[in-house]
Amino acid sequence: MSGSDHPRAIRSFVTRGGRITTAQERALQELWPRYGVEPGAAPLDLDALFGRRARRVAEIGFGNGDNLLALAASRPAEDFLGIEVHRPGVGRLLLQLQERALSNVRVVCRDAVEVLGRDLGGACLDEILILFPDPWPKKRHHKRRLVQPPFVALLADRLKSGGVLRLATDWEPYAVEMLATLSAEPRLRNVAGEGGFVPRPAERSPTRFERRGERLGHQVWDLEFRRV
Repeated sequence: MSGSDHPRAIRSFVTRGGRITTAQERALQELWPRYGVEPGAAPLDLDALFGRRARRVAEIGFGNGDNLLALAASRPAEDFLGIEVHRPGVGRLLLQLQERALSNVRVVCRDAVEVLGRDLGGACLDEILILFPDPWPKKRHHKRRLVQPPFVALLADRLKSGGVLRLATDWEPYAVEMLATLSAEPRLRNVAGEGGFVPRPAERSPTRFERRGERLGHQVWDLEFRRV
């Protein structure tokens, strides 16, 4: 099975409306033409999309966008593609991009599996971030977890040689499962060594899921794999 054959009968997320503010809704209408990406029949031309050639980073499931904003602001020479399905978080990010006058971020409001499988072509990313994906803790829901072998193969397809895949979770069983799944992909090498986790990256801004986990006393497990 190739990376693009990830079965879509089962999704890794549940689309929920959430509470969206008037400002966020307005941002989705007014700022989307500036920052939003509407993929077409052909794979995206990232050089044309950003208007330059630069190091490219994608964050899958950026939530409210805090980490993505911090990275984009601190690394202006790089381009960032944010992928998120929940409209309130997308609207919030658009507002912050305008407020901070950041021009190195583009946003896709679609399923990440579809975006990576249909809308991005070849090895086009230098770094991929997947921070605190839904652990779907109940056993009957494990099939919904995002990090599964077909999707990992797709991630490896999209990473350039030497590119980095970073993940984090505060759910230990999912951390162990992700470690095993990533280690089984022959094109990825664990930066921490076989069976290891890496220290928390200093540049990562705490997400709301991470802060909630800290309040509950949860440990965080970070993974870093490199495309070989």
